[in-house]
Amino acid sequence: MTATKQKIPGTVSSRSHSGSSSRANPRTRKTRYNPRQKQKGGREKSYRARGITLNAEPYRKTKQYKQHISKSDDTLKIIPLGGLEEVGLNMTVMEYGRDIIIIDMGLQFPDEEMPGIDYVIPNSRYLRDKLDRIRGVIVTHGHMDHIGAIPHHIRVLNNPPIFTGRMTKALIAKRQEEYNNSPRLKINEVQPKDKIKLGAFEIEFIHVCHSIPDALGLAIHTPVGTVVHTGDFKFDQNPIGEDPTDIGHIALIAQNSSKGILALMSDSTDAGQPGFTISESKVRSTFEQIIRNAKGRIIAGTFSSLITRIRHMVEISEKFHKKIAVDGYSMKRNVEIALKMGYIKAKQGTFIDISRVNDYPPEKVIIMCTGAQGEGNAVLMRIANGEHRYIELIKGDTIIFSSSVIPGNERTVQNVKDGLYKKGVHVVHYKMMDVHSGGHAKSEDLKLMLNLVKPKYLIPIHGNHYMLRLHGEIAQELRMPEENIFIAENGSVIEFDKQGGRILNEKVAANYVMVDGLGVGDIGNVVLRERMQMAKDGMFTIIVTIDSKTGEPVGNADLISRGFIYMKNNQELLKQTRQLIRNVIHQKTGGSHAINWEYVRNAIRDEIGQFLFNKTQRRPMVLPVIIEV
Repeated sequence: MTATKQKIPGTVSSRSHSGSSSRANPRTRKTRYNPRQKQKGGREKSYRARGITLNAEPYRKTKQYKQHISKSDDTLKIIPLGGLEEVGLNMTVMEYGRDIIIIDMGLQFPDEEMPGIDYVIPNSRYLRDKLDRIRGVIVTHGHMDHIGAIPHHIRVLNNPPIFTGRMTKALIAKRQEEYNNSPRLKINEVQPKDKIKLGAFEIEFIHVCHSIPDALGLAIHTPVGTVVHTGDFKFDQNPIGEDPTDIGHIALIAQNSSKGILALMSDSTDAGQPGFTISESKVRSTFEQIIRNAKGRIIAGTFSSLITRIRHMVEISEKFHKKIAVDGYSMKRNVEIALKMGYIKAKQGTFIDISRVNDYPPEKVIIMCTGAQGEGNAVLMRIANGEHRYIELIKGDTIIFSSSVIPGNERTVQNVKDGLYKKGVHVVHYKMMDVHSGGHAKSEDLKLMLNLVKPKYLIPIHGNHYMLRLHGEIAQELRMPEENIFIAENGSVIEFDKQGGRILNEKVAANYVMVDGLGVGDIGNVVLRERMQMAKDGMFTIIVTIDSKTGEPVGNADLISRGFIYMKNNQELLKQTRQLIRNVIHQKTGGSHAINWEYVRNAIRDEIGQFLFNKTQRRPMVLPVIIEV
């Protein structure tokens, strides 16, 4: 089987992108760092040869910097701006003296209480007056909840250098192309066991398994102590296409730290799940069993970033002489990148365009698509609703949900499954067979990480509050003192110095920033409440024409109901409403020529709103419109 340079059918080839930048930061003189770190077998790696450009060292040699450090009490601050009250939105600031690094810049997809919102990004206001102190951004892996906010934040943060793995670099660069007038990113590619120095921070990269290639954990060496950040991880002893999580490297970091590991920032998403995460090789065996026995088409819904899972399907498709089609914008994009970079290898002709799936016998076709989380516009939802342009479900089709359900998506996923069952197809999900291996450590994996690192403090990250609490309980089972477990919130300031660690009473701005169309941050809680109100009880619009000379209504008010009542069946209610509107206007204007119409509009809204509630026990949004003639 040979690698192919073919383009995924139905996609648009991207323009080339050079990730690493040779341009100097305008604020500082360009220098290069070359630690000549010894590797296994005596091999030496030179960071200079790889072209990594750092910009913090010249400043650190100045008298101003040394004076500041002498007054800083050797304090390390860790400030999560997102990711500690939700699954997603990951962004953490680490600050020592005049040096700041940022770990991840992710987004969160909206929940049911955010109608119309595209996605949410962290609030970076805390960093806006500290731009000259930001030494770099470390990105642990290429999922959207870790890279999705980069196009929005990188410009306002003065485009600091980014350090990340090979696959993540390609995904960041591809996403950046989707935004007009975006700056040219300074993306530097790193590998496990590389070390870089960014101001007071020396970062050592650790290979970890996740559900996407090139995931990284971090050992962040600071003057106060070493902080280990796991990123999203799991322990898979038999992964497909990559090495297991580097347990030896993690243990060596802990062993070589003269004072031990100060703190562990560890993934909490599956802290409530018992046991160990199953191996990706087990999922591969299950897929092969399903595809071998299937009598019709296989339609597999999964995350577009599960490159390893898609690789399984390609290899199994070729083994059984089947064609594979991918559908969904993000999945096509990611598969295109993975093919180009060699993470997926396929023979010429294995992939077909989604428009050609009906040109082959059903038993010869496998379809990989997005929508396993029940997203409204995703491919699997359109298939279930009979709205897909090329795919109409037929008896004999097998639908595989190759993902677990993200907390909060349970109802929408069940709606998709119900729609599929009504079509008479066979549905397989992870609770029935091993068709999904999560990318996050379960409770026993978390215990193993704690025992490897042996940190003085634990900071559970990446999860809802209850997940962080459960992670903390796991640490207490291993006899970690409760006072050494910091269950923080977005915006919390966690401080470490020679005396120990603590969560300060102060908090920084960490409210959600909504992205809605081209608007970023212009949608707030007031607008969301109004949208929720309209979704709950509808809208009732009142259009009144007023004689500007007399201040009296001209004719009856025009009434428009949207989502409130069916007007043809409520004529008596409408008649009473019109009469009340006339009474309110007459009462509030009194025939005066100097009328405060804003006061009149508010009166109509309040009086009619209360009247409609008394009559219907519903509270529609009442919108009065007054036209003077």
